[in-house]
Amino acid sequence: MRELDEQERQIIHALIRNPRYSDNRVGALTGVPVRTVSRKRLRLEQEGILSYQTVVERQVGGTGRFTATHMLVIKFRLGITRSQIVQEIRSEPNVINVFYELIRYSFIAETDGHIALVMVVEGASASDIAESVQGKIIPSLQKNHGRDSIVELRTIRLLDPIRREHNYLPLVNMESGFIRRDWPDEAIFAE
Repeated sequence: MRELDEQERQIIHALIRNPRYSDNRVGALTGVPVRTVSRKRLRLEQEGILSYQTVVERQVGGTGRFTATHMLVIKFRLGITRSQIVQEIRSEPNVINVFYELIRYSFIAETDGHIALVMVVEGASASDIAESVQGKIIPSLQKNHGRDSIVELRTIRLLDPIRREHNYLPLVNMESGFIRRDWPDEAIFAE
């Protein structure tokens, strides 16, 4: 476990509010000298503590391309291991584009002693998602692991996001893609 020092916490707080802040801006907001901000930010990035990504919101509040979101839990038969799933993902020749349009998030999980895949899948409608799951995702998994590899499929319709990445509450503290300025620093988790 790596303890963050006070300056690192201040830098992270500022970047959680707006990851596009320059080192100069972070220094001005936190009182940490700009050279220290630059050095510590780089170190946090190199250590994998800080990372950045661009999120394109495709639901109604964004581009509107997708109007339905489902969480799937695909439970494999006993004997299929995490290592097998990881190897299949790594060796998939089309990993760059396999289902990238359908799957927003995916995780390897364990449920009731079985390895499972948990996926958040988006589509134009619930029937669009069902068609993609049954026509694309399931056949691909069966091709890689056998026709009897899946013992259970559970689907949960997701309605609205409440919290993302600990700090982002779209219904509460977000405005134009950033945490509102009036949101208190004490309410930002940075450790």
